[in-house]
Amino acid sequence: MKASHTRRRLALAGGTSLALLAAASACAAQAAAPLSDAAVRARADALIAQMTPEEKAGQITQYFDFTSAPDEAKRVTGEMAAGRAGSLLFVTDPAELDRLQHIAVEQTRLKIPLLFGFDVIHGLRTIMPVPIAMAASWDPKLAEDGQSVAASEARAIGLHWAFAPMVDIARDPRWGRIVEGAGEDPYLGSAMAAAQVRGFQGAYIGSPGHIIAGPKHFAGYGGALGGRDYDEVNLSDSELWNVYLKPFKAAVDAGAGNIMSAYMGLNGTPASGNRWLLTDVLRKSWGFKGFVVTDAGAAHDLMTHGFAADNQDAGVRALTAGVDMEMAPPFGESAFKTLPQSLADGKITTAQLDEAVRTVLETKIRMGLFEHPYVDVKAAQRVLDDPDHRVTARIAAERTAVLLRNEGGLLPLDRKGVKSIAVLGPLADSKRDTLGPWVFDQNNDETVTVLAGIKAKVGAGVRVDYSAGVSIPPRMFPSIFETGPMAAAPRVTVDDDTEIQRAVKLARAADIAVLVLGEGWSMAGEQASRSSFDLPGRQQELLDAVTATGKPVIVLLMSARPLELKGRKPQALMDIWYPGSQGGAAVANLLFGEVSPGGKLPYTWPRDIGQVPLPYAHLTSFQPKTAEQRYWNEPNSPLYPFGYGLSYSTFAFSNLRIDKARVALNEAVPVSVDVKNIGARKADEVAQLYIHQRYGTAARPVRELKGFQRITLNPGESRTVHFLLKPEDLSYWASSTRSFVQDQTVFDVFAGDDSTASLTGSFEVKQP
Repeated sequence: MKASHTRRRLALAGGTSLALLAAASACAAQAAAPLSDAAVRARADALIAQMTPEEKAGQITQYFDFTSAPDEAKRVTGEMAAGRAGSLLFVTDPAELDRLQHIAVEQTRLKIPLLFGFDVIHGLRTIMPVPIAMAASWDPKLAEDGQSVAASEARAIGLHWAFAPMVDIARDPRWGRIVEGAGEDPYLGSAMAAAQVRGFQGAYIGSPGHIIAGPKHFAGYGGALGGRDYDEVNLSDSELWNVYLKPFKAAVDAGAGNIMSAYMGLNGTPASGNRWLLTDVLRKSWGFKGFVVTDAGAAHDLMTHGFAADNQDAGVRALTAGVDMEMAPPFGESAFKTLPQSLADGKITTAQLDEAVRTVLETKIRMGLFEHPYVDVKAAQRVLDDPDHRVTARIAAERTAVLLRNEGGLLPLDRKGVKSIAVLGPLADSKRDTLGPWVFDQNNDETVTVLAGIKAKVGAGVRVDYSAGVSIPPRMFPSIFETGPMAAAPRVTVDDDTEIQRAVKLARAADIAVLVLGEGWSMAGEQASRSSFDLPGRQQELLDAVTATGKPVIVLLMSARPLELKGRKPQALMDIWYPGSQGGAAVANLLFGEVSPGGKLPYTWPRDIGQVPLPYAHLTSFQPKTAEQRYWNEPNSPLYPFGYGLSYSTFAFSNLRIDKARVALNEAVPVSVDVKNIGARKADEVAQLYIHQRYGTAARPVRELKGFQRITLNPGESRTVHFLLKPEDLSYWASSTRSFVQDQTVFDVFAGDDSTASLTGSFEVKQP
């Protein structure tokens, strides 16, 4: 960066002091390298010294900008042009992002650039499988690569910040937002959280082609009563520290630049006004240095919770709890806009307000926005068109599929032996549903449905017939994403009676029937909790009618939660989740054996919704020998355990080795196990390691995941998989001591291919 160019940008930043010139020169010398903390703070403080209270309050306020709502857009643009907005969200057109940034940098008094955020949940233009699917890959590097693609596309069009990853633990699959996270386990969830932060942010905040990661929703949001979105959460200290906080800690340790606070009340105190959570835990205990943003309207809604007396009180409570930026309610009143009055009234101090502003300005400085605020629209298109992004999406969809059932080895299909296929079901050719929720700008030209993928794979030599079979029914209460400025594509609608008959006719005339069933895209995500796991609409009727033909049936489930398939079971069942832009191509490769499914369930799959929540990592209860008999009408065991997933090959685990029979406190424990492919196909297996602490300060779960590795083995190949149980893996939060403890005790160790692994050993922890 040339010095003259640096000084010009400095002028735009509103500073003329020697300190600012020195900081800018240092930035120029370092080019793409990160600035020191001291240099960043000096630059931020120089700006703060020039700001009015109104500009400070604006700098820590984020507004929705809906181009489809002109009156609201006009209001927001007015606030921005007056220097009373620090961030905008929901703008994704590169030209519009560039236009707005020009206003902020060239027309406001202090020339401070805007920070643009967006819900980049599982892709921007190139859509990856949904996050719960990526967790099912048990491959953190895959999750990192996927979010790196998303980050490059987002940064290219002018976005700086993703409201992701969602790292909430979800042990009740009725909760709709299970689709955005990694499932029920804190160890798997932590690995996926850290990987996604690395993917979004790169080596440091401001890395070229990367954006800020914003882990959410801090904290406990996935524990809502009855799995009902937005409802209160009541968690013990043990659950909070040992389960729900762990993925957030992993994300912070990975360097996350932002944390989003949650909507709901946590143990009686709204999360966005919870000083213990946002300050004592996040900043003081964990040392978080980034900025905290509320979820949409969560500061304002402290009134709704009956926590704040009025909007001004809500702003004070959120700020003093540890919120640095308010995501103002769309079309609503900002709570942080009242902060100048609260400052004048003595309800907050200048230091408190400045600290919040400083965290936001420091982020903008680290992102290089003062030097490079604008969008290169032509370059953006080149990034969006990168074909390697589609390759990453296809590989991701292949590695996330979980094979649940394969009676008689129906899969993989023999391309030479299959002459006709009936592809059936309402999700088989729906591009919108293939992409899943949290996609706002779908690219239909690039989206490959299951039908399209199969047709492309088999070519003209195989007849492929199609029927939607039944409609995707409307929700009783429409999703917020189906109405207003975020309205998306219509749902699949047919004459059910006619199409069921047609589907049966096609199945009878085909060698094989492939049914693509599940939940429509709007049935997962925010405001998408449900009270049953039945197939929506008349899909069960369609399944029954097709299986009654006696033809071989493969069911591909497109959903983010367990679903109940009643009646006669299909010979093959594969969970393909919402597989994204290249989902159909990936599914075709899986069906015909070009790749073998290797995904594993990231949650426990119950037999019945009455069992939930049913986490595998539960405590040993009274009369454990009768645990299967907790219900008088059916077994209490899951239909499929946590970590379960079949392959087109078979694997054997043997020779579990624990390096030491006795170790000292705070000593690591090396463990290894041999895995052999005893089948006839090259395939992946996920070696999983679990522990159980026999006794100690508190009772511990029957099993806890503490290690996993996904490996690829050729037929007959063996490999030794190594794990290292670190002291923190053997420690836990004990409510009786209100601290983390490591006990002198005996640990059982289990290794295998899911949470019911039977290969076992043990070691003792004992202080010399």
